[in-house]
Amino acid sequence: MTVFSPEVQAFVMGAEAALGRELPIVEAFGFGDSPQMADELAALVLSGQKTATCGWPADLALQEGSFSVMLNGQGAPLAVIETLELRAVPFLEVEAQFAYAEGEGDRTLEWWRDAHRHFFSHLPEGAAWNDGQVVQCERFRVVFAG
Repeated sequence: MTVFSPEVQAFVMGAEAALGRELPIVEAFGFGDSPQMADELAALVLSGQKTATCGWPADLALQEGSFSVMLNGQGAPLAVIETLELRAVPFLEVEAQFAYAEGEGDRTLEWWRDAHRHFFSHLPEGAAWNDGQVVQCERFRVVFAG
């Protein structure tokens, strides 16, 4: 069982009260690999521009229907998101529509590929990165923003 900070626990309790239902949270996370990136991507999520994300290696805790708490760059909770769809896709087969839904850069597939090549290759596991890897494509929606 994951133990969340008191701030995240209080945020989830507020979301559950507002929505009138229990939200079994599987993770609390910030997008990206830096506080600045977490803030930038969280703003895109909250604006409705970012409704998808891509990970490598796969996050095995997630399943369709999972709920997660999105954190800002300082670790404060901003929203609860629900995973709507998860697909394992070879990197070079990710579609332009998915790249657009990620909401980043100029929203083109070319920009998306360049940015994700750079990002994945700089992860601790990045020495293993190549264009033949399978990535986890997730579509999500905000169910509560506080």
